[in-house]
Amino acid sequence: MQTIPRYDGYIFDLDGTIYLGDILLPGAAELLHTLRREGRRVTFLSNNPTKTRRQYAERLQRLGIAADEHEIVNSSAVMVEWLLANAPGASLFVVGEAPLIGELEAAGFPLSEKPGEIAFVVASFDRTFTYRKLQIAFDAIRAGARLVATNPDRFCPVPGGGEPDAAAIIAAIEACTDTRCEVIVGKPSPIMARTVTNLIGLPPERCIIVGDRLMTDIAMGVTAGMDTALVLTGDSQRADLERSPYQPTYVLERIDELIGGSGV
Repeated sequence: MQTIPRYDGYIFDLDGTIYLGDILLPGAAELLHTLRREGRRVTFLSNNPTKTRRQYAERLQRLGIAADEHEIVNSSAVMVEWLLANAPGASLFVVGEAPLIGELEAAGFPLSEKPGEIAFVVASFDRTFTYRKLQIAFDAIRAGARLVATNPDRFCPVPGGGEPDAAAIIAAIEACTDTRCEVIVGKPSPIMARTVTNLIGLPPERCIIVGDRLMTDIAMGVTAGMDTALVLTGDSQRADLERSPYQPTYVLERIDELIGGSGV
């Protein structure tokens, strides 16, 4: 078994890493209880914008994991932060679900479906996507709106398979408008990397990011100068390592291997 040193800070992906659907993955509870007991700093990170940070904290708590919403960063929160810094008060059309829309409204952004009023089209993971939404996004971008997005994921892992994610929405809008998404704030973006390192309060070299996706979790960690651990309980598998430009520091069958868990 590989020997893995302890880090001062641990950044954990959620879907496919800590849990899958409503099922806690093997070893996650023991690992997190141990890290908390040792006084390690723990942060949770998700590209999924279909729940608020409070909802993520409540889900973790239901699964027996101590968590506070202020320890959680998701792509909708980072989108709010980015827009506040770069376009405060801009009028938006959101191709997304209610939690993302609610966070943007709470931050003071006006929403519109009138193409001439819309400054930004925000594309996201949207299981309520319709042709009407696509038409409004099309008209707004042709009228001068900019296209930005929460996350680049192709699908969201769920028990038994997956659900088409934000990449499908982005692709539909790009295809009909002949434009490119200007900014995607979720992993592996340096925008999200800066947000999470600011939250955890440690330099990248003292942290490890743990996730199930080579092209988001591991890519972000490598680019940000963190050690990384790929856990084979979600999207990426060993065969994917051969063709990935991003190689993790560690590859784990179970997440508790971070603390020497035997998996027995």
